[in-house]
Amino acid sequence: MMPDILRAAALRDLNTFGINESAERLVPVETEQQLREALALADAQGWPVTVLGGGSNMILAGPLAGLVIAMRSRGRRVLSREPGSAVIEGEAGENWHQLVNWSLDHGFHGLENLSLIPGTLGAAPMQNIGAYGVELCDVFDSLDALDRTTGEVCRFDRDACRFAYRDSLFKQQAGRFVILRVRLRLSTQPVPRLDYAPLAAAWSVTGLSRPDSRVISQLVCQIRRSKLPDPAQLGNAGSFFKNPLLPADQAAALLAAWPEAPYYPQPDGSVKLAAGWLIERAGWKGHCRDRVGVHREQALVLVNLGGARGADVLALAEDIQRDVQAKFGVQLEMEPQRVGG
Repeated sequence: MMPDILRAAALRDLNTFGINESAERLVPVETEQQLREALALADAQGWPVTVLGGGSNMILAGPLAGLVIAMRSRGRRVLSREPGSAVIEGEAGENWHQLVNWSLDHGFHGLENLSLIPGTLGAAPMQNIGAYGVELCDVFDSLDALDRTTGEVCRFDRDACRFAYRDSLFKQQAGRFVILRVRLRLSTQPVPRLDYAPLAAAWSVTGLSRPDSRVISQLVCQIRRSKLPDPAQLGNAGSFFKNPLLPADQAAALLAAWPEAPYYPQPDGSVKLAAGWLIERAGWKGHCRDRVGVHREQALVLVNLGGARGADVLALAEDIQRDVQAKFGVQLEMEPQRVGG
């Protein structure tokens, strides 16, 4: 049976930016059947639907009309073990970082670089989460998602998900699919990825000669905590802008003018630039404006200084975008999704 629907429900604790908006109706669901009942009710009543995971990748631009469904499904399991690898499965409502720790406890490797990313497992494929040289698609096996247009549960392998940098089919066709559970293929032997310079430097200080995924996870957590504010203390949505991908000729022109700019050549010939560097060089790092600001340690993170509304956050983001465009000729794209309003 579907849980009772809450009316005029406060959403402040359901988004990591801590924006105090409300949902016209809110229902937490723990099972696929409850999800189907909630969707059927919304369709029958003509209510728009918003599905929430951990609320870590969105900006509430206003109250949410219709029905908000909070995914609260739980469960994680080892599906198979093969020589060298294992497949694990988790329900969409599982906390991502807790899943990372659980995988390490079971002797599986591959998620350590993605430690401490806020949010839920079900939301992870939507934007192909990534950090410190690893993306979700690197360890992805498959997922099950409910197709709202047909009512069927579909299985998606890696190719079908159309993963790209902070992108996927589920982001491209927002609202059509509700991810139910996700499967990851992990290694049974350490597979250290130490390409990211600060992580490599931190590892070298340990003096360890053999790879240790648990230590790498701890180092990643230390680095993240040193650069990124805890949403429980200072509301934020993590990296607010994507690192821009430029065609080779445009990147070459920019780097000729700014040779110190960090850049990362991509397999397709494009060049990825560091959005944080662009924002900092444009003078925005540490900027404060009433209720919102740019974090003093990481220019890529916008923060809620207390009582911020979605409009405050978006206005600051737009000013940063205009300034970076004017200074570098680069258009920054927001990473969190605008919801409501």
